[in-house]
Formats: sequence, C-alpha cells, structure tokens
Amino acid sequence: MGERPRLIATDIDGTLLRDDRTLSPRTVGVLARISAAGTPVVLVTGRPIRWLQLVYDQLAEPLPAICANGAVVYDPVADEVLRADPLAPELLAEVARRLRAQVPGVSFAVEIVDSRQMRHEVHYPLRWDADTDAIRAIESPEELLAVPAVKLLARAGEQDPDGFVRVVAGALAGLAEATHSSYSGLVEISAAGVTKAAGLAWYAARSGIDEREVLAFGDMPNDVPMLTWAGRAVAVANAHPAVLEIADEVTGSNAEDGVAAYLEQIFGVG
Repeated sequence: MGERPRLIATDIDGTLLRDDRTLSPRTVGVLARISAAGTPVVLVTGRPIRWLQLVYDQLAEPLPAICANGAVVYDPVADEVLRADPLAPELLAEVARRLRAQVPGVSFAVEIVDSRQMRHEVHYPLRWDADTDAIRAIESPEELLAVPAVKLLARAGEQDPDGFVRVVAGALAGLAEATHSSYSGLVEISAAGVTKAAGLAWYAARSGIDEREVLAFGDMPNDVPMLTWAGRAVAVANAHPAVLEIADEVTGSNAEDGVAAYLEQIFGVG
C-alpha cells in the first residue's frame, strides 16, 4: 500500500486486545490520534453488540463496529444498527436439523435482537458470557428457532477447532457460513455470504472507500475473508497459521501492541 489507507479495520480479540482483555495506553492513544486526524477506524469482530462496552470503556471514544462476523453494522454514538443480515427461522431450523444429524451431542445458542441478546440450550456450555440479563436458557427447542438470529453458535464438547469447523462447513455447504475464532471448539454460523469481508465491504462502500484503500488486522480464521478482501492485510505474530499464510505482512503480537506499532509506522504517530 503505497499511500496511507483511508480506512483501518481491526479485529478485537487476540489482535487489538491483550490476552487479559485490556487495551494498552499505547494502542488507545494511537487509535485516538489516527481517528482525530481524519482516518476512520472500525472494529470488526465475531463478538456481539452487548460485549462491546468492555472495549468502549477503554477507548477515548467509541468506534463503529461490525459485529457477529459481518452480520451487524453498529453505530455506537447513535446506538443504532445500520445493517443486519440474520439467519431466518426456517434457515435456522434446517441448519440445526443437519447438524443434529451429523454431529453427536451438538448444542446450540443464538445471538438475537441484532446480537443484543443470546438464547441457549440448557446443556450449551457458557464461557465468558454467563452472567448477564441478556442471556438465558430456552424453555423448548422451538424457542431456539423462533426468531431471526445474526449468529448460531455450535459446540459438541472438546473438539479440534479446525477439524470441527470442517465437519460443520461440510454439513452446511451452500446453506450457511461456518467459521471459528477460538481454540475451544466453538463454531460460529452465519447466513450464506455473511462474513467479515461482506460487512466491511458494505461499510466501506457507504463511505466511498475502495477495498484497495483499506488496511485490515486480524488473527483467526474468521478474519481470513476480511484480510483477503482488504488492500493490505496484516496479521499479528500470534495469529492462526491460516491467517499468517494469507497476510501481506506480520506485525508484533497482541501482547506486544503489534497493531499500534504498525500504525505508528504507517502514520508517523507515536
């Protein structure tokens, strides 16, 4: 990328955040200076809207976000969803039917209301998001599929994440997107064509920005579509091998403020 990018897009977990889910003062300062100078920064995450406050509490100002792996585009200043691409109830039902037939012991959760709420089967194992009023167990299997969901989450005990996503993707070929962003055996399912790349492309086009003018950072397989689409793709050093393979460049790890270090170099700030 010979010229400075017109848009910065960055994943959050494992890329911008350190492993303790904090942003370093260095990262906060660099993002604030770049934004103030007129280059927009957008967060692109698999996480739901309801989780973003953890990040916004640490930033100088809240940044727009593309959530649920591209299914939701969110304006935090207006607290407004600009775009949502959910799985329809009938599609959810078919996805669930195929996976129950293919994957023994599979359990599900859904992100609903543009990812402001979560519903899960009783036996679905909650991890980071167990204690919030927005999350509750469903009372019947039908409730899981009753309303549109911007993301379906599937677990089946301890699984190799790369192998498990291949099984799920094979079962859902042509029906929905399957990816993962963790090492815990969680597969994230979106409507066909919904990826971080698709959400970011919509956001960039809305601002009159071409993909060649986008600089993107990421670390996990759910970032691959976005990194492939963007004009310049940068992986953090701790990235998954699939990301390191397709990245144009590699910067320092999330623990080493790799995103901040790269931006300091590109924009001459520090």
